[in-house]
Order: sequence, then structure tokens, then C-alpha cells
Amino acid sequence: MGATRLQAMIPPVLTRSEPVNDTELFSRSQHLIATCTQVGLSVAAAESLTGGRFVATLVDVPGASAVVRGGLITYATDLKASLAGVDADQLEDTGPIDEVVAAQMAAGAARECVADIGVACTGVAGPEPQDGKPVGLVYTAIAFAGKAQVSEHHFAGGRDTVRSLTVAAMVADLDDFVTQLAFGPAADAHD
Repeated sequence: MGATRLQAMIPPVLTRSEPVNDTELFSRSQHLIATCTQVGLSVAAAESLTGGRFVATLVDVPGASAVVRGGLITYATDLKASLAGVDADQLEDTGPIDEVVAAQMAAGAARECVADIGVACTGVAGPEPQDGKPVGLVYTAIAFAGKAQVSEHHFAGGRDTVRSLTVAAMVADLDDFVTQLAFGPAADAHD
């Protein structure tokens, strides 16, 4: 399915930044990999500001090869279109830091890497604003079955902090998503 044919995109959910330590991030990643393995789901990513950190975080977990298909590093704006299939007119109209761009990146990652779920991030890590967008503005997205769920984040801190918080948000959001997908909305990924 083409990136521009997403059936329904939920308006971005505004989230707050929550620092996460390495132990918690690894634990969430383990849970995510275990849940995906249990229900037979594969994952791929299109990463911009994180430059591959999300996929690297997942593959730190033993057994990740049963789940992680791969990733697209679309750091440059033109690669969002040529690799992830983001609509070039969309990029021209809104720039790369946009909720629709994030949704299309996630759908493109799933399509290009032949995965069940696509995950993406695009945003401004800093040190300077980009295209009139403030440092810390990040959109993350999860695409599954022709639909996309997008979250809008406003992270505080320097460049490395914004990038780390983005990865942590992607892991947490995807862990929650697959847990609910596998076990229903009453399931709690934090147990």
C-alpha cells in the first residue's frame, strides 16, 4: 500500500518527555521483542534525527532477529521521498518535520522492508531550529494495516537528550502498541 493511501491517520497525540534510564529502555525493548516474537509480528523503521539508534536499541536484545527486519536512515529530506516513499509535494508543502511525513515514513518503512509494523521519527534535535520548527519538536509514528498513529513530542534538552528521548518514546509507544494488539486494550506493558 502506498504511503499516501493511509486509511486513517489519528491526529497527533501530544506527549511529555520522560527521562528513561538504560536499564528501563532495555527492559522495554526486551518486552517489545518478546511480544512481537510471541505473536509473529515484524518491525521496520524509518529514522531521521535518531540516525539508526532505534533499530540499534532493538537489536541489542538477544532474539531481535526474529522481529526486526531493518531500517531506513532518512536523515536527508530527499531520502524521505526516495527511500521511504514520502510524497514529495507533502515535503515541499510542510517540510520534513510534520505529522503526515512521519506517518508516511512509517508506512514506507513497513512497505520497503516487508514488515508488519513500520515505525518512524522526524524532528529537530538541535542545536538550532529547523524550517521554523523549534528544537525538541519530534513526531513519531507507528503504521500497521494501512493506518498510522502519530505522536507529537516537545522534548527539552540538548541534541543528544532529544535524540535519546525520541528513541525511548519510540520503544515505549511501540511496546504499548504491540501489547494492546496482542493482548487487548486492558493489557499493561509496564508489568
